[in-house]
Amino acid sequence: MKGFSHWDHQPYCRLTERNRTRSPYICRLAPFENGFAFEWFDHGAPDTAHAVLYRKRGSDEPMQEMPAQDSEMVIHGLQPDAEYELLLKRCDNSAQSGLRLVRTGSYPGAIVNYLHPEDPAYITSGRYLCSPSLVKLPGGALLASMDVYEGGGPQNLTLLFRSDDGGQHWRYVTDLMPCFWGKLFWHKDALYMLACTTEYGDLVISCSLDEGQTWPAPVHLFPGSRGDVGMHKAPMPVIEHENKLYTCVEYGAWKAGYHADCMLSIDADADLLDPENWHMTEPVRYDPSWPGAVDGPCPGCIEGNAVVSPDGKLCDYLRIDHANANPAYGKAVILEMMGPDVPMRLRRIVDCPVGSNSKFQLRRDPETGVYLAIGSEVVNPATPRQRTVLSLCISRDFETWEVVHRLIDRREDDPQQTGFQYVDWQFDGEDLIVVCRTAVNGAHNFHDSNCITFHRIANYRSLL
Repeated sequence: MKGFSHWDHQPYCRLTERNRTRSPYICRLAPFENGFAFEWFDHGAPDTAHAVLYRKRGSDEPMQEMPAQDSEMVIHGLQPDAEYELLLKRCDNSAQSGLRLVRTGSYPGAIVNYLHPEDPAYITSGRYLCSPSLVKLPGGALLASMDVYEGGGPQNLTLLFRSDDGGQHWRYVTDLMPCFWGKLFWHKDALYMLACTTEYGDLVISCSLDEGQTWPAPVHLFPGSRGDVGMHKAPMPVIEHENKLYTCVEYGAWKAGYHADCMLSIDADADLLDPENWHMTEPVRYDPSWPGAVDGPCPGCIEGNAVVSPDGKLCDYLRIDHANANPAYGKAVILEMMGPDVPMRLRRIVDCPVGSNSKFQLRRDPETGVYLAIGSEVVNPATPRQRTVLSLCISRDFETWEVVHRLIDRREDDPQQTGFQYVDWQFDGEDLIVVCRTAVNGAHNFHDSNCITFHRIANYRSLL
């Protein structure tokens, strides 16, 4: 067995289970009201006849069987809001896939990928889909990534999917391992992924020259840890300003009680795969004595947005976790960059409907100059961690925000079981395109999502 010089796997598996890469494999699931779609491949016997077997979960009835003639299939006519199990086999019975689980029902938007909370397909990383990232390629195709999460789990696997029809339909591309909290972005004719190796692991970057199909082993930029304080990030915007690239990260850990905020930067013409070309500001921690700070416990700010203010300053616009303070929601923190290596300083703490207790993403409209933010809006003071309403807000002055559109409003749902959260979004002509970490219809809970969904806000400037 030779060593690995690449980051991509189809699929990733333990070294002791390498037969999985040569057996039938179900690589994508997408349930709907009365059925489900799935995608599969078999690198070990691509020309052999295959069949799909499925039945209601827990049933004593024999599995129904039908030919699997195409790599993408749709099963119709099933009971809504019911759980099914399925597998794929070679018709000569020489090999079969692992058993997969799926639940029919109503799901918002277009499903990029689905994972049942009791499905062990990705147990080497976790059980829930998390951290969606979205990029539009120059040719028009969309790529979406997501990692596989579970508290206390390994948390080191990312799945990559592609759409060639504007997000209506998605296909599997590859797995990346180890890769967590990754952000896809395009720069100078190449696709990049900036990620951590695991929760609080090393900060790494890799580059794909074939639109995400293959990836060389990543370069390590900054060291982290595992189980202690280290690098923290989310799929936040990577922006270009005055011939430099900027994005935001943090350093800390929940168990340590803090996250300190940092800005990454690099010359736009530099080699992004050379660690010595990168700069990171010295970490700065939330200070409860800041003007406008909330009253009560607050572990600080995470998941900041790199954004240029109206006066041309490079800023870090952050979510603040203050669900146990007063007020319990509705704030955001703006830090201002003072230099590539020195700590940022407070610019202002502002009111923001989507700025607290959950990630939001902010960008500036290049035509109108209006700032747009999409995130989870709290509409019930009794549930400050509520994520049942996903809203678009705008600001014309960088500090005063108003809700102009609600993408999803399920406020009547149980806020402990339903969540629309952690979006990544992009401009697409006159539209906004959004990928969302979605927990509905049998998810483990509102936080531990069972699918990543795609949404489009058509003609968004009419909302401004």
